Amino acid sequence: MIALAFAVLVVAASYAGVEWVRRLALRRGVLDVPVERSSHQVPTPRGGGIVIVVATLLAPLIAGGLDSGHVPKAVAAWLLGGAAVALTGWVDDVRSVSSRTRLVLQLAAAVVLLAAAGCWSELELPALGRATLGWVGCALAVLWIVGMTNAYNFMDGIDGIAAGQAVVAGLAWAVLGRHAEVAGVSAIGAAMALSGAGFLLHNRPPARIFMGDVGSGFLGFTVAALPLLLASGGTDVDGGRLPVVAAAVVWPFLFDATFTFIRRLARGENVFEGHRSHLYQRLVIAGASHAQVSALYAGWALISSALGLLWLWRWSGTGLVLLAWAVLSAAGMIAAVRMRERRP
Repeated sequence: MIALAFAVLVVAASYAGVEWVRRLALRRGVLDVPVERSSHQVPTPRGGGIVIVVATLLAPLIAGGLDSGHVPKAVAAWLLGGAAVALTGWVDDVRSVSSRTRLVLQLAAAVVLLAAAGCWSELELPALGRATLGWVGCALAVLWIVGMTNAYNFMDGIDGIAAGQAVVAGLAWAVLGRHAEVAGVSAIGAAMALSGAGFLLHNRPPARIFMGDVGSGFLGFTVAALPLLLASGGTDVDGGRLPVVAAAVVWPFLFDATFTFIRRLARGENVFEGHRSHLYQRLVIAGASHAQVSALYAGWALISSALGLLWLWRWSGTGLVLLAWAVLSAAGMIAAVRMRERRP
């Protein structure tokens, strides 16, 4: 009962905080003005993700304070990197930051995190076996962190989709952290889910405020960092399976962003230019509502997360099910988009 009351309190505080940011953004003119590639039609306040950032950054500090004031060095590195990514996003929301500057800061944040948390040393793929990574593990970890930071930003293009993924991913990591008895991870996950839910009440279609780069970049960095924080937390969770579980938790975002990037690259398009060719954007252009697509992606993430957790906990047969789900759900999404686009 106490836990439920605390959860309701965090959601309510997040809701109130986002409302304050929304009014401030309206007064200061921090608005997302529609352009040709936008999915909205009227200028809308942005930067509401700052509330998620603050709540999530505070969570492990509070948990560490309750645990004799101890904050692990890996969590401290995430705090530093996450704050830097969020600050860069906030400046970009208010003014503008070049893509080169953002990339350099993201790389620096990734290096700081990996210096404290360590790199991937092993990788096990469902039904395919396990391999030792060596130095390749560090390269993959940097690519994962920087790639996910940007992918989450790219996927924040319609009402509710990024906040819905934050709620699902946060719940998954809260459960994982509690099961593994790593307080920092469970606190970060819970804060991300609850503050994301408070934000979602404002961001559900039609959105009254947008998350902005301050929120989407931070969330991407955080969901990429959480498996590394868990692996470094002195837990007996299988570190070789964690990368796959991390990918499963954000599989809709990871697949959509990767598929779209490769598709545009193969067509000779400038992958650094803004566009509206992600699968979720194509569904909206073809007539689906923001609410329908956001709910679809949240449900997709929820099933993927559940299968990932069951595989990590070595439930019999879940490796094959997880692999089949990843492939079939991705292929099904591509087919669904193409069928929708063919409708008169």
